[in-house]
Amino acid sequence: MDFLMMLATTRRVLSQLRHDHRSIALILVVPAMLLTAVYFLYENESLPPGVPRTFDRVGLMMLAIFPFVVMFLVTSITMLRERTSGTLERLLTTPVHKADLLFGYGVAFSLMAALQSLVATAVAYWIFGLDIVGAPAYVVLIAVINAVLGVALGLFCSAFARTEFQAVQFMPVVVVPQILLCGLFVARDRMNDLLEAISNVLPLTYSVDALQEVAAHAEATSRLWQDVAAMAGISLGILVLAALTLRRRTA
Repeated sequence: MDFLMMLATTRRVLSQLRHDHRSIALILVVPAMLLTAVYFLYENESLPPGVPRTFDRVGLMMLAIFPFVVMFLVTSITMLRERTSGTLERLLTTPVHKADLLFGYGVAFSLMAALQSLVATAVAYWIFGLDIVGAPAYVVLIAVINAVLGVALGLFCSAFARTEFQAVQFMPVVVVPQILLCGLFVARDRMNDLLEAISNVLPLTYSVDALQEVAAHAEATSRLWQDVAAMAGISLGILVLAALTLRRRTA
């Protein structure tokens, strides 16, 4: 992989995004708006003294899930447009390698994902007073890696779609099962054996586990770093698979 080629791709994608105000709004504003909706869902709940707010648990998990979903949608549709417009085919006639393109896209959208996570986390802490034991820095780290995971999955799935509608159809196949089985709604050890086994291999599960570690411990635990390493490794592996399956254009 040529680092300079990858960097050139990153600059090109960021330049395109800079002029795409709708995509910027989707990336930076929508997760914060959705988090706001979650906050007001629980605004009027009555709790005994000393009992943590429901928002502190659910809102924390949404800081990982919302960026994951949004970045999956944005990257899968953007890459599909590159193929259907012929841009990707023209680029691949140059010395640019598939890996340079995919990792360039990955870096560009990961930078946007980092901004997205910072905005959403700032809203959660400074506006809605998210209160957990762990440090906000760990929350941001996990949210960023989770958004990068969404980027990697979006790039990978775009190789198997021919239209933007088909790209969106991957949501119930790739994204929704992870949200249902990650442990947000039902603790994984309370699931039946089959669902628990599936949950144990889903990337989003590691994100939820990592955030639960942050919520319960003031300092980073070995379990937290194991989950973070697993998330990063899965993201890198999916990007490699995306480079291997990348096609020049949609037939």
